[in-house]
Amino acid sequence: MLKAASIPLVLHDPFFSIWSSSDCLHNSDPVHWSGARQKLTGYLTIDGKDYNFLGRRIPYAFLPQVSLKVTATATEYIFEDEKVVLKLRFTSPLLPDDMVLVSRPCTYVDFEIEKKTAKEVSLHLEVSADLVRTGKEAVIGHHSICTKENVTYSYAAMGRENQAPLNTSADHITIDWGYVYLASDRENAKFVFDHVKENISMAIEIEEKKENISAILAYDDLLSINYFGEWRKAYWTKAYRTIFDAIGAAFSDKEEVLKKAAALDESVENKAREIGGEDYAYLCNMSFRHTIAAHKLITDENGEVIFLSKENDSNGCVGTVDVSYPSVPLFLMFDTEYVKGMLRPVFRFAEMDIWNYDFAPHDVGRYPYAWGQSYGVRREWDGIHYRISDPNTYPSVYPPFYMYPSTYDVYDLKYQMPVEECGNMLIMTAAVCIQENSVEFAKPYWNTLKQWREYLIEFGADPGEQLCTDDFAGHLAHNTNLSVKAIMGIEAYAKLARLMGEAAEAEKYHELAREMAKDWEARAKADDHYMLVFGSPESWSLKYNMVWDKLWASTLFSEEVFETELAYYEKKAACYGVPLDSRGSLTKSDWQLWCVAMSEDKEQMKRLIAPVAKYLVETETRVPFSDWYDTESGRYYEFIARSVQGGIFMPMLRNERLQG
Repeated sequence: MLKAASIPLVLHDPFFSIWSSSDCLHNSDPVHWSGARQKLTGYLTIDGKDYNFLGRRIPYAFLPQVSLKVTATATEYIFEDEKVVLKLRFTSPLLPDDMVLVSRPCTYVDFEIEKKTAKEVSLHLEVSADLVRTGKEAVIGHHSICTKENVTYSYAAMGRENQAPLNTSADHITIDWGYVYLASDRENAKFVFDHVKENISMAIEIEEKKENISAILAYDDLLSINYFGEWRKAYWTKAYRTIFDAIGAAFSDKEEVLKKAAALDESVENKAREIGGEDYAYLCNMSFRHTIAAHKLITDENGEVIFLSKENDSNGCVGTVDVSYPSVPLFLMFDTEYVKGMLRPVFRFAEMDIWNYDFAPHDVGRYPYAWGQSYGVRREWDGIHYRISDPNTYPSVYPPFYMYPSTYDVYDLKYQMPVEECGNMLIMTAAVCIQENSVEFAKPYWNTLKQWREYLIEFGADPGEQLCTDDFAGHLAHNTNLSVKAIMGIEAYAKLARLMGEAAEAEKYHELAREMAKDWEARAKADDHYMLVFGSPESWSLKYNMVWDKLWASTLFSEEVFETELAYYEKKAACYGVPLDSRGSLTKSDWQLWCVAMSEDKEQMKRLIAPVAKYLVETETRVPFSDWYDTESGRYYEFIARSVQGGIFMPMLRNERLQG
C-alpha cells in the first residue's frame, strides 16, 4: 500500500487544502496543511452497525483499508471486509490547460459501494465547522435543492454567522470567512445542516447490489485577494455567477472532466517513469496538486491573469519571487500564462514609488494582501507608527505599502535578496519568452530588466554578504551558487535581447556571461568539486542554478563542471538525499531535482532521485511534502505544502525540451 508523509484529499488553494496524515484514512481526522483539524467524517451503516472509513468517530468500528493510490489529480482508497467493498476517490481536477477548472473550488468525492453479504447499507458523510472558522464562532447554514446548468442537486451549506472576508493575514491560519458546500445529484440524497452538531451532512440509502454515488465538496471564499487596493474574487467567478452555478457545472461536465483528469494522470506518470522510474513517478504524483494548490488564481482590474503563491510555513508572504522561481518547471510545461501571472505583480510593485531600489523585490505582500513587500520590513520606525513583534503569527495586515511615497524608509536592506531576485526575475521572464518564442511579454518591463541586468553585472561575479533564496541558512559572502544565478540572469537578458531583434546587444551580454562563467570555473574549482564559497576549498553545495545552461543549451559552463558536481553529489548523498551544502545535513527537495535534471546519465538520475522518494515514504513527520528536511534523520525541518515542489518537474521539463 502506498505510503507518504501526508496524503492529499481536497486541494484547491492555500486555504481550501485538506490532507490525511495517517496511513489509514480512518486513523485520524483530516487536517489543513498547517495541521489545524479539518474534520470530515465518513461511515457506512451496515445492517444496523456503523463502520468508519474517513476520520475518527466514536464509538470506533471501521472498515479495513486495503488500498491507496495517489495520482496527479486524484486520491483513491479501497476498503473491504466480508460484508462490503467501498471505493472512495477524491478528485481535485486542477487541469492546467483550463484555468476555470484550476480555480473552480469543487472536489469530486466519488463512492462505489458493493454489497457482498450485507443486507442494508447506507452512506454518511459529514463536514464540520472546522472548515469555516478558526475558533468557536457561531455558524449558520441551510439545506435545500437547486437546479443549475440543467442539473438538479441537493446540498447543505454552512459558514460563520458574522462574515469578515480577508479578515486576517498570517502564516499558520485557516480561513474564517466564506461558506462550505456539500452536494449530490442523487435523488435519494438527504442533506442536513445541524446547528447543534455544527456540521453539514449527507445520507444515502444503498438500494442496489452495487452503486456509484457522486458528491461535491466546494468552498466559496467570497473574496480572495486584495490586489493593490482592488478586492478581487477568484478566477472561477469570471465563468460562473454564483457558487451554485459552479457546482451545477461541476456535475454537468463531470464525465468529461474526469476523462481529461485521467488522461493527464496517465501522461504525467508515464513521462515521469520513463525519466526516473517509479520513484520519480511517485514524486511527481505527490507534487502536482500540492504545487498548484499553493496558489490563488485571480485577474487584475485589466483582466490579466495573476497567479499568487502563499509562502506556507515560512512567513505567509504572497507572490514571493524566490518561491515562484523553483516552482516554474511544472507551469512552463503546460501554460506560460501561469508564470506571467507570478511575474506581473512583482513588476508592478517594482515600479511603485516606495520601491526605490535598483534591484528586484522579494514579494508583494502577505497572503491574502498583495499590496507591497512584507519581507525585510523594519519592525518599527518614526512617522508610520507601525510595530510588529512576530510577522509569522501576528493576526493583522501589513500596511498598504504600495501607497507609500519614496521618502519612507520602510525596508531594512540587510534582509533583502538583491542578486537572488534580480536573477530570478530575469531568468523567469526569459523562460516565458523562450517558451513562447516571443518577447512581447517582456517589452513593457524592458527598462526594469535592464536595470536588474546592470545590478547583476556589478555585484554578481562575487556577491558580497547577502541573502539568497536559501535565506534560512543565513547571510553568506562570496556565494558561488548565487554567482551562477547572476551569470544565468545575464544570459537570460541576452536571450531576451536576441528575441527583441537586438543581435549585437544579445551577443555582447552572452559573451559577458561566458567570460564570467570561465572565471567562475577557475575560482570555484576545488579538486573533486566546486566550492560553496569562493576561496574556501573545503566548502561545497548543490549548484542548482546551472540547470538553465542545460535547458537553454547556452554552453556557458564546461561539461566538466556538471560531471564533477554530479559525481560529488553522489559521494555526499546521505540516506535521504544530498545535503544542500557543507554547512549541515539539511537539504531542499526542489534543488535536488534541479540538479538531477543536469545529468546526462539516466541511471545516475535514478540514484539521486531515490533518496528523495525514500524520505517522503519513511519520514516520521506527518506533514504535506516538506521541501526542507534532514537527509540523515529524514525528519521535516520546516516548510510545508509550498509551491516550490513544482521544481520536482525540472527533469521532466528538460526532457520535454530535449524531445522538442
